[in-house]
Amino acid sequence: MSSLAFSIVGARPEPYGASPMLALRLRIEETSGLCVHAIALRVQVQIEPQRRRYGETETPRLLDLFGEPARYGQTLRPLLWTHLSAMALAFEEATELDLFLPCSYDFEVAANKYLSALEDGEVPLILFFSGTVLAEGKQGVAAELVSWESEARYRLPVRLWRAEMEAFFPGTTWLRLSRDAFGELARFKSENGLPTWDAAVTRLCAAAKVER
Repeated sequence: MSSLAFSIVGARPEPYGASPMLALRLRIEETSGLCVHAIALRVQVQIEPQRRRYGETETPRLLDLFGEPARYGQTLRPLLWTHLSAMALAFEEATELDLFLPCSYDFEVAANKYLSALEDGEVPLILFFSGTVLAEGKQGVAAELVSWESEARYRLPVRLWRAEMEAFFPGTTWLRLSRDAFGELARFKSENGLPTWDAAVTRLCAAAKVER
């Protein structure tokens, strides 16, 4: 049987993707001395929000996810970020490959809402691995499963996520509206001769402040 150890040794923004993503550098070590022919890998990536502290500007943004800070002991639970697939080619002793994490400004997705709330510091991640290993056995190549105990933790710098989002959406964020709400906003923009959506939202916010 092969003996595999997984670790994340670095991360970077992916500048050439068709959509925003971060690349985690995965290192796989085979410690029993067998030659690995291939690994068809499946990875579940979770965020562990309970493994970091939150500043005064971050806690209001996390209210929808976790409630008031006094409740964090009960509400801070792991958030699923994504599921990934990857293929490791033949190697002896150790190999490295990239895992690509999709990034988004969809605030209906809990993981993305969490990431956008953070000012700085690190995002605590845990990765769970499964899949099939093709390794050299006594009677030739044998197939076996990746141990269900295989996992790795990594603290992803928040600045990398912000750099990737800024590269794709410089100075902007995205907000999803229902068709009816968008229609009303479009009518308001047109009737008031406003040149941009920013101008329309700013005018509505100013009017709301006056009414208060």
